[in-house]
Amino acid sequence: MKERPILFNAEMVKAILSGSKTQTRRVIKLPLIDKDMGCELAGNELSGEVAAGDYRNSPLGKPGDQLWVREAFRMARSLDIHSPREVADLSMSAGYKNPWAPIQFEADGGRTGKWTGFDTPPVVTEPGKLRPSLHMPRWASRIQLKISNVGVQRIQNISSGDAVREGICQLPASGRYCINPGDQYFGSASYSANEVYSWLWESIYGEGSWQTNPWVWVIEFERVAPAGEQP
Repeated sequence: MKERPILFNAEMVKAILSGSKTQTRRVIKLPLIDKDMGCELAGNELSGEVAAGDYRNSPLGKPGDQLWVREAFRMARSLDIHSPREVADLSMSAGYKNPWAPIQFEADGGRTGKWTGFDTPPVVTEPGKLRPSLHMPRWASRIQLKISNVGVQRIQNISSGDAVREGICQLPASGRYCINPGDQYFGSASYSANEVYSWLWESIYGEGSWQTNPWVWVIEFERVAPAGEQP
């Protein structure tokens, strides 16, 4: 089993934590060079390779491998002078059970009021700077995912069921689909889940990215409960 990092924005982290997101799609940069043969692979060739159970060219791994989630985070402002590694050492020396105790995750919302750091004597400060998900070290990650399946497809071939597994939600009262329950505008009830997913896709990859219909990796996963937490 191998372990690799994967980035998610705050809304997708919320969906993972709620259990509503169990898939993610990532654009395949083509032409892709086969790791063993050294030749270029087109999307349909890669799709056939993966369908046959050959995952050697999958950058995120194969079924059974694990992913640790990188997400945007912050610490107390008094800790901004320290590197994340130094904060981890301070956290453990302070007796915190979880190494990420001094971390506040963007997906959990803004912290109100003051915040006590690990200074001696303790200094009460405001929340510190927001650190991009790309800069999250392994020790600070709170979410571990186990890959259950890997596939390859064109993005427009996503089904409505898979769009829901990507985190698109449906409002029980109206039957309308939305990107997240906090949306103020949900669109017409006639929009399908994959149509709403196309809006989400373009919000991430830019205008016109849906129409280009790129080949994508389809990663299905389940969350691995942290030690001491019930599944």
